[in-house]
Amino acid sequence: MTQKVFLGNAPWKKPGYYGVRAGSRWPHFEVNTNRYMPFPFQLAYAAALLEKEGFEVLLVDAIGEDIDEAQFISRIVDFDPAIILLEVSTPSFNGDLKIAQQIDSRRDKQSLLAFCGPHAPMGEPAFLDVHPYIDLVLVGEYELTLLNVARALNDKRALTEVPGILFRDDQNQIHATGDGEIIEDIDSLPWPARHFLPMDRYFDNPGSIPEPALQMWASRGCPFKCSYCIWPQLLGGNRYRPRAPHHILDEIEAVCAEYGHKSIYFDDDTFNIGKKRMLEFCREKNRRGLDLPWAIMARADLMDREILEAMQGSGLKAVKYGVESASQTLLERVDKQMNLEKTIENIELTKSMGIKVHLTFMFGIPGETQQSVEETVKLAKRLDPESVQFSIMTPLPGTRIYDELLAKGHLKVSDWEKLDGYFSAVVRTEEMTAAQLEEAVKYAWRSWGRHKAKKGFTLDELWYGLKQVPRYCLNPGAAWRQVKRIMG
Repeated sequence: MTQKVFLGNAPWKKPGYYGVRAGSRWPHFEVNTNRYMPFPFQLAYAAALLEKEGFEVLLVDAIGEDIDEAQFISRIVDFDPAIILLEVSTPSFNGDLKIAQQIDSRRDKQSLLAFCGPHAPMGEPAFLDVHPYIDLVLVGEYELTLLNVARALNDKRALTEVPGILFRDDQNQIHATGDGEIIEDIDSLPWPARHFLPMDRYFDNPGSIPEPALQMWASRGCPFKCSYCIWPQLLGGNRYRPRAPHHILDEIEAVCAEYGHKSIYFDDDTFNIGKKRMLEFCREKNRRGLDLPWAIMARADLMDREILEAMQGSGLKAVKYGVESASQTLLERVDKQMNLEKTIENIELTKSMGIKVHLTFMFGIPGETQQSVEETVKLAKRLDPESVQFSIMTPLPGTRIYDELLAKGHLKVSDWEKLDGYFSAVVRTEEMTAAQLEEAVKYAWRSWGRHKAKKGFTLDELWYGLKQVPRYCLNPGAAWRQVKRIMG
């Protein structure tokens, strides 16, 4: 009899906000009126891999379904699995532990309660000593690791044979089995197990691409070494593993036909690596007559006119680019390895071709000053993208920047929840305190709002813009005056 495996993205919310965790490289709280909802990629791939191997599986995305803790735990208890796996994150970790304790009080004690996800401290043996209700931790990219655990249990083999885990045996001895197995040929993976999931709830539509938009991965990993980026450092390393264009397009054809998606968003770490592959993808998409708009996460300094023209000719409507700072010096301090001049040039080229652009910026890079904040805000306004993201650089444990700032005394963490990069600063720089960095991101949002208002918004555009701005950054009176001004 094969083992039953439960995979879960547990509830995470607080009054007025919902958390996003699985599928997001930036776990954080969103205002309840927002719609952003990432697809839980690794959970869905893991479920598909288990099903392919004959295991009985249940995948529940409690955040996507908007169910509470009681409903989530009841689904687990009713399924009665041998393995219960929760994907966790650093900002949600205190809540993740509380839910795990509730699950522990109601589960079959013969089952294994496991954690996975990008929270480095749980990979240390001391973690299981402190949290005896957790049996197992899957370290790093976990799909193959989970499959190997399920196989070992099914075959009654020792878990010491499974690489990539931390576990407690029957004698309460803790074992760490080293690095896990990386999926080198990602085309060998079955498509994500979408049939478990509320596919109408997932929303990430840069440039307002038509709804519903299918969220996909066309590659894994990233060869660049940004010191703050969590996924390449904790979930698979810097090995870039692209999918073949025909495999990607096969999935698009089948899934869009089944679920009725009207566009595609590729949420790769960096979609546009490999010019030959980019051009091949565009040619093949056109050859198949796949007239679906699409959007991507990309690096601007890797673009050129030929790539952009080919992408636009195959339906590209929007691009997310990470800029982060107007200072090349600051970018080098976090190993961004990005040519800022080329980045600006290609952002302007992208816009000139009618492709909508979303840009991300962050404050708090080592060396940040009030002047560099001002320069970054000015650059954002000069580039004038369709939409922006302003955040606070937040070093998550396990990243190189976390260790660097901790050693310098520029990082203070009193509560994992504060590591959200949105509301709270846990870092300081040589010239700016944490409080000043928190004010910097508020200033950036307010300045951006004024910039957009001056350009003459329609009411719909203003409402879209206001929804981008975190509630705590807005002056309600000023916002209402702007609405009245536009309405005449």
